[in-house]
Amino acid sequence: MAAYVGLATQQWQNNFRSLLLVVLFPFLIVGLTYLGIVAFVYFGFEDRSIYSASTVNEMFMSVAPVVFGGVLVWFVVAYFINSYIIENATQARPLTRKENMRVYNLVENLCMSTGMRMPKVNVIEDPALNAYASGLSDKTYTVTLTRGIIDRLNDDELEGVIAHELAHIRNRDVRLLIISIVFVGIFTMIAQIGFRSVLFGGGRSRDNKGSGMVLLIIVMVIAAIGYLLSMLMRFAISRKREYLADAAAAEMTKKPQALASALRKISGNPNLSKPAPDDVAQLFIEHTPSKKMAFTSLFATHPPIKKRIQVLEQF
Repeated sequence: MAAYVGLATQQWQNNFRSLLLVVLFPFLIVGLTYLGIVAFVYFGFEDRSIYSASTVNEMFMSVAPVVFGGVLVWFVVAYFINSYIIENATQARPLTRKENMRVYNLVENLCMSTGMRMPKVNVIEDPALNAYASGLSDKTYTVTLTRGIIDRLNDDELEGVIAHELAHIRNRDVRLLIISIVFVGIFTMIAQIGFRSVLFGGGRSRDNKGSGMVLLIIVMVIAAIGYLLSMLMRFAISRKREYLADAAAAEMTKKPQALASALRKISGNPNLSKPAPDDVAQLFIEHTPSKKMAFTSLFATHPPIKKRIQVLEQF
């Protein structure tokens, strides 16, 4: 586990990675769109003489604006309503100061000690023990806590968890993760459209000598490639961000043992009664991928919680 590299360095790294994702994503879309058109021209016409670079390029120039327009609309919509999407996926709601002064005092004191603008505070009415930070700007940054973690942790433990989430906001981890979630969501949507087209368009494909099925399968394969590449881009985001947030929380509170104790309790019951989608659940302080993704450590967005506890106990 790498040592804490400092707030300024971590912020710069995450800002750079966010920019890199934003820059690389259009190139990924261009490449996959072009590949799809090459496959369409080659397999979509019985007369192979039609297949040529000029035909592919002409079709690409006519299709590209539609593709990029759709992706741009998706990104703009996701940018402005990402908070609503995440809150809806986790069934979170605002926690008022009057409703729980204890939580607000902890958040406020930590923000004052670090010079942060206080984020919004949400609660998930669930007995599970978990928490996450979300948002893309000062206006949307939010710390969300489950009812279980509020009720079952003592003040020092809860302060450690809140400090961990505030560290994710300060380090710009949240911004980077949400951008990656938006991009992966685009390919998830394309893959689902391709799958449904194959599922419900099978009869028409057989009537056309199977060519329709071939084209739809090509769409699915290209969508799957794009989804895999975007997933790899997302998981290239180092898992050490959790260690760094733990270290920053210990630095803020001066109580590493309290956070270690909190993580030990969280590990016993981290899963919500109504699980959030894996793309959103990776924001949580503890996230165990669903069985369909647990076949390989490649898709583990968090380091083992036992190792995190061991590191904190060494402070």
